[in-house]
Amino acid sequence: MAQVWSVDILGGFAYSDELSDTLRTDLQPVVRFRQLCDAADAMDKGLNAGEFYNWNVYSDVGRRGRALDEQLEMPTTNFQIRQGQLRIGEMGNSVKYTGKLNNLSKQPITEIIRKVLKHDAKKALDAAAHAQFDLTPLTVAPTSGNSATAVTFQTTGCDITNGIAMRAAHIKAISDGMKERNIPAFAGDDYYALSWPTTTRAFKNDYEALKQYHGEGFGYIMNGETGRYEGIRFGEQTLIPKGGAVDSTTWSSEDGVADAWNGGVSDWAFFMGEDTVMEAVAIPEEIRGKLPGDFGRSRGVAWYYLGGFGIVHGSASDAKNIRIVKWESAA
Repeated sequence: MAQVWSVDILGGFAYSDELSDTLRTDLQPVVRFRQLCDAADAMDKGLNAGEFYNWNVYSDVGRRGRALDEQLEMPTTNFQIRQGQLRIGEMGNSVKYTGKLNNLSKQPITEIIRKVLKHDAKKALDAAAHAQFDLTPLTVAPTSGNSATAVTFQTTGCDITNGIAMRAAHIKAISDGMKERNIPAFAGDDYYALSWPTTTRAFKNDYEALKQYHGEGFGYIMNGETGRYEGIRFGEQTLIPKGGAVDSTTWSSEDGVADAWNGGVSDWAFFMGEDTVMEAVAIPEEIRGKLPGDFGRSRGVAWYYLGGFGIVHGSASDAKNIRIVKWESAA
């Protein structure tokens, strides 16, 4: 339904004899996933370049070099090429409004619509980026579901019901596991982790206790990040809903529908190294105005984006090269 003057909640409230001049909107979630798309070489794909974007991944050689025998020929080996692909698609949303509402409103209707559409575009694109992070086949969960120290990595689907809050010992085990899988650091020498604030609360309590007598440690808690521990920097988001275990049929990132894990003691988190998700952009997100219709009585504003996201290393058949680890639960 369009924004109209005749219905208060759709437009009528935009004028009042004592109406504040300050524009206010609903609370907005913290979005983070799109900024973690670190494979940036497709950001300038541009127009007239087709619907798909491809990239090559080159394996190591099949047989390592070694000492030579003077009387034997130099050994020969080869390597393989895998190709990844993402699809360019359209995204957008619009708000229609009437000329009457625009002409009678005290507050600037087009400015309000632009503002709420910008919020919508930010959330929609972040959800699209998250959908690719969520395709990672590499999961981790507490061993047996309730170990306070050990974790189990899986690449064929998580079958462990996660029944314990994430603790410092889990972080140590995850960090060690990522290093031993040779996952490259996300930035500098550090990996990056992203979750809801409450997902890492028990860990942060442990961390504060460990560092309470050290000024540097306390500083890590006070700055923009929530902490840095065992070579992992931690960040927070509040857009993608909580829960969504493997067996969930109701959880939806697009619609913002949460579905808590069984027991509700923990929640998803992503740990990542370099080369996570690629974004290919043909037309960056932009605000577009509709040509007025019905003699200027029908109007509208939209946001539009032409591009796509793709996980760079997302093949379960090549699990040794996965760069994203998801703290997961089967139920």
